[in-house]
Amino acid sequence: MSVKLLGVCGSYRRASTHAALACALEEAGRQPGVETTLIELRGRNIHGCIGCNRCINEGINACLAFPEDDMKPVFDLFLTCNAFLIATPIYSMGVTPVLSAFFSRFRPNFLLSRENPDMNLLKVGGAIAVGGARNGGQESAINAIHGFYHTKGITVVNGGLGAYSGGAVWSQDKGREGALADEVGMRHVRALGRRVAKAALAMHAGRAE
Repeated sequence: MSVKLLGVCGSYRRASTHAALACALEEAGRQPGVETTLIELRGRNIHGCIGCNRCINEGINACLAFPEDDMKPVFDLFLTCNAFLIATPIYSMGVTPVLSAFFSRFRPNFLLSRENPDMNLLKVGGAIAVGGARNGGQESAINAIHGFYHTKGITVVNGGLGAYSGGAVWSQDKGREGALADEVGMRHVRALGRRVAKAALAMHAGRAE
C-alpha cells in the first residue's frame, strides 16, 4: 500500500518557505508507504482564472483561455495524488499571487466533481505559511489554503497540539536560516508532515477495505 503526497511551494524564491516545506515532506516520507514529491510554482507561467467559464460551458476539463501556460501539467499531477502539503510565504497577510492564481485555475475541476462528488473524499491536505513577522499573517494565509481544500472536498489535517491551523513559521526575514531557527515553527511543520502522511495512509487503508 502506498500513497502519493504532493508538496506545492508557492514562493517566488527558494528560501524559507521551500525549506519549511522540504522539512515537512522529509518527515512525511519517514512513514512507510508514503511517496513524496515537491513542485515549485516559481518560474512557472500560471495565469489566474478570468471567469470566462468556457471550460464549464464546453465540458472540457482544462483551461481554454490559457491552454499554453504551465498550469495543466501541475493540475494533472495534483489529480493523481492522495495528499497535499501547500506552503506559501506571506504576502499582505495572504498567499502569493502565483498560488492564488494556481487555486483559481481549478475551475475545470467542477466538471469532475459534478460527475463524482466524492472524488476527493479520502484525500487530505495540510498548510504551511512562513512570515517575516511573528504575527505577520500566517494564520490568515493558512486559512486561505484551507479554503482551497474545502472547496475541493479535501479533508484538512492540522499539526496537532499547539499547531491547530498547521505549520506557522517565523523567519524574521532571514531566509532559509531564519525559518530553520524557529524551533517551535519547525517542530509544528514536522508534526504536520507526519500527521498528513498518517492520515493519508489511514484513508487509503479504509478505501482498500
